[in-house]
Amino acid sequence: MPLGQTQFKAFRKGRRLVSLPFLEHSLLRSLAFLKIDLNTMIMHNLLKSYVLVLAIQLTILPQQVLAQDEGFLYGKITTEDGDEFTGAIRWGKEEVYWTDMFNASKMDNENVDYLSRNERERIRRSGNWDDRVSTWVSSNWSSSGRSFIHQFSVQFGEIKSIRVFRDNEAEVVLRDGTKVDVDGNGYNDIGSKIKVMDAEIGEISLSWNRIDLIEFMATPKKLDEKFGEALYGTVESDIGDITGYIQWDHDERVSEDVLDGDSYDGDLSIPFGKIASIANDGSRSDVTLKSGRELSLRGSNDVNYENRGIIVTVEGMGRVDIPWRAFNKVTFKENKSSGKGYDDFSNPKKLMAQVETANGTLNGEIVYDLDEELDIEVLHGKDDRCEYMIPFRNIKSIKPRGYSRSEVELKNGTSLVLEDSQDVSEDNTGLLVFEGKNPMYIPWDDVNQITFK
Repeated sequence: MPLGQTQFKAFRKGRRLVSLPFLEHSLLRSLAFLKIDLNTMIMHNLLKSYVLVLAIQLTILPQQVLAQDEGFLYGKITTEDGDEFTGAIRWGKEEVYWTDMFNASKMDNENVDYLSRNERERIRRSGNWDDRVSTWVSSNWSSSGRSFIHQFSVQFGEIKSIRVFRDNEAEVVLRDGTKVDVDGNGYNDIGSKIKVMDAEIGEISLSWNRIDLIEFMATPKKLDEKFGEALYGTVESDIGDITGYIQWDHDERVSEDVLDGDSYDGDLSIPFGKIASIANDGSRSDVTLKSGRELSLRGSNDVNYENRGIIVTVEGMGRVDIPWRAFNKVTFKENKSSGKGYDDFSNPKKLMAQVETANGTLNGEIVYDLDEELDIEVLHGKDDRCEYMIPFRNIKSIKPRGYSRSEVELKNGTSLVLEDSQDVSEDNTGLLVFEGKNPMYIPWDDVNQITFK
């Protein structure tokens, strides 16, 4: 047997390293049978160094391999009958990572209670309360029957647990114990079937109305059973190249998911794990497999202009949703990591900012758009091509630019001009700034700049 193989077997027993003194002793005994000259002594010292280096490598290698699964959703689901299922989790046919977004609608908003009657009337007259979904019930005032959407969007890694109340309602508990009552009006994350890759029985799909409690926990470094490997790569688009974890057509996220399309020879469903690249060719896509084989596919929203978009999760930014018209090509890359793990998230913090207005500067806790008050919540906006979903904790400043857009500077130095969203346009319902016990209401058109602390 070659020397390297002999040493490798000697060094490992069930992934445990044999002690270095034992290895050195064995080598010394072998050398004792030889007539040791100067050259042999040199070889002896080299072998001792080799033992040390190889042992260190074998100690590190298993940790590197095991670290790849920590980015996948994981937890325990308890049904209303008390049955428990523990393992990797997939939300419906979509969310599978801690960095994926949980979307729901807040059931109430106590922040509106701070507004005076005149301030409420000013918002009503501005028309900012039209075309919404849920009503601000906490104030006992519904803007003459008009309604208001109250979106709650956070990454799954920010959540400790979800307790199901009824088919369309739930209580979300954040990492610090903060509770948020939500419903599914306008969103599909409440009411979805949830898949669990249970360690004992394998995959099970649980109906929402059978679930009592979902408890999230840190994912083991190595999962025996999972839904696939992470999709990672670089997307070439009209706004430049973007590298990160990829969600294809708002659905496919892992290597076991398939790309559907028609070739000249028949219908195909190709696992993403076999695909090297996909290029936009208008009403079809040019697909190159890792084997080098090339295919031209059409006839499916996976591969033509009906594609709903390619979402890239970028560390330090958030999620970038690239529409088909701005997408050029994606090249998938090997990445042993599955992304940010559950323990990499921190407890939520209140939004703190300096607010510059036409009448002066205010400092303190703020409530943004009379809604977002935690740094884990998300700002939405679009540029002329793509849509962005950015956690407030990644934002350095926001500066309104006219009625329809705002300049958003991120802490990583990226600067974006975003529009077509209530968060960044004149539809924003304004800020509450707490310099003392009672806040001051600042209408959006009075805001010059918000700098987060």
